[in-house]
Amino acid sequence: MWMNPYAMATESAIFSQMDISQPIWAKKGMVASQEATASKVGLDILKQGGNAVDAAVAVGFTLAVTLPRAGNLGGGGFMMVYLKKENKAVAIDYREVAPLTAHRDIFLDKDGNPDSVLSRYHGLAVGVPGTVMGMEHALKKYGTMTLAQVMAPAIKLAEEGFPMTSDLSNSLKGLHKRLTKFPSAKRIFYKKDGSFYEAGEIWKQPELAKTMKKIAKNGSKAFYEGEVAEKIVKSVTEAGGLMSMKDLATYQVKERAPVEGEYKGHRVISMPPPSSGGIHIIQMLNMLKAYPLSDYGHNSAQSIHTMAEVMKRAYADRSEYLGDPDFTKVPVTGLTSQKYADSLRKTISQDKATPSKDIRHGNPAPYESNETTHYSVVDRFGNAVSNTYTLNFSYGSGLVADGAGFLLNNEMDDFSAKPGVPNAYGLIGGDANAVGPKKRPLSSMSPTIVVKNNQPFLVTGSPGGSRIITTTLQMILNVIDHQMNVSEATQASRIHHQWLPDEIRVEKGISPDTLKLLKAKGQNVKVKAAMGSTQSIMVTEQGLFGASDPRRSGSMTVGY
Repeated sequence: MWMNPYAMATESAIFSQMDISQPIWAKKGMVASQEATASKVGLDILKQGGNAVDAAVAVGFTLAVTLPRAGNLGGGGFMMVYLKKENKAVAIDYREVAPLTAHRDIFLDKDGNPDSVLSRYHGLAVGVPGTVMGMEHALKKYGTMTLAQVMAPAIKLAEEGFPMTSDLSNSLKGLHKRLTKFPSAKRIFYKKDGSFYEAGEIWKQPELAKTMKKIAKNGSKAFYEGEVAEKIVKSVTEAGGLMSMKDLATYQVKERAPVEGEYKGHRVISMPPPSSGGIHIIQMLNMLKAYPLSDYGHNSAQSIHTMAEVMKRAYADRSEYLGDPDFTKVPVTGLTSQKYADSLRKTISQDKATPSKDIRHGNPAPYESNETTHYSVVDRFGNAVSNTYTLNFSYGSGLVADGAGFLLNNEMDDFSAKPGVPNAYGLIGGDANAVGPKKRPLSSMSPTIVVKNNQPFLVTGSPGGSRIITTTLQMILNVIDHQMNVSEATQASRIHHQWLPDEIRVEKGISPDTLKLLKAKGQNVKVKAAMGSTQSIMVTEQGLFGASDPRRSGSMTVGY
């Protein structure tokens, strides 16, 4: 009988079980991710003596096998690394880039209007992947183990297979139409006769295993050059795209200085551009400092109104100023300054909503998806990793690199196909995020580490497209202002406002009386589906406490 070596908890490990109201506790190390097997792989690396980066890279490669709708080789993302010994953080940008032949009007039809098929379900939608080089970069510079060591569990799971989870089985059934558009994907995700894999059936990915073995042996060069690169280029061009071998061979990972802010005695460290998340989390926290949110009460009408007004102003700035910092000047210092936040706060009424049509981007001079997945790791040395990576849509473009066994992203949709026209998440973009060769599309991914007394206090992040930023913000507020434990902060109902459309999106669970009070203030309230899937760890004097979001099935926090 086949057994998944990570299917059962080791004796010394502590796992999320029946009572999700209580956080998971551990002393030495902890991993929180959206998929249980990947969490256990990361924990095993920590127990072998690896550090947080070793475990994070192992989790990243494992998710490419066990959570193919978001875990990936063919996508990209951001990794925040906190190094306890140096008391510093580094931001690793392994975001996808546009091919060299991409241009501003690449997604416009003959009438000059955006064609969403081209930017989402076509070869043109695929950006040059960054994940493999990003993971290798982090491991070589900040890890202690070899690529072969940390990839071994993922290779084993791909080669020998693992029991299909009900979550994965249902996901593949739900997206059958899109995943059978390309024969390369149909062959990977469905049986030879076209039928579905059911929960409990063993699913093997031999082509993916073969690709991973090459990477484990020869590093990222095996992905960006040679046979694997040729398969990527062939698949993309046959699907109408423009990717070349030169695009892959010239891809580079960027290390960037994190954006930092202070909030009520805590140091908040987050991802800089081309992520918009870090800047706007700090911008919003700067505005919120002046409000007694703890006195207002969690998710009271006054608290939600205040958060929504702050969110509107930050997202209005996002639409104007944010883009790839290698191609456009992003006013980081201005947007994250307390003086600028104070000027915006003066435009907020505590009694009446400001219509979004009356809000424009500010003047912060001087210049300086939905299927994403996040995971957090803390090791016994006090190091921490907060990593968010993605294919953009669930299963990305739906295109598999034929013969290589992995999906390719549709990250090009995160560019502004036409300034002023919303993307798939309803976000308005401007010239700063227009398509251009070698540019990185703007992202909402917000891996964040909050530091207190020179050690990690909260390691968090989330998937969720445009809602990532506000979900991460509320995790911070729930813990600091409302004194929640990490599990309570995770489960609390969330709200979101992104300037346009002019509505507060709220999850179920907020009192109807509260919603009436918000409407009386002029807020347009819409109750919609749950948002985000936070994977968070808190570090306290009593040890590590972690929680995986119950909004997505299959996630797990593990520690020892």
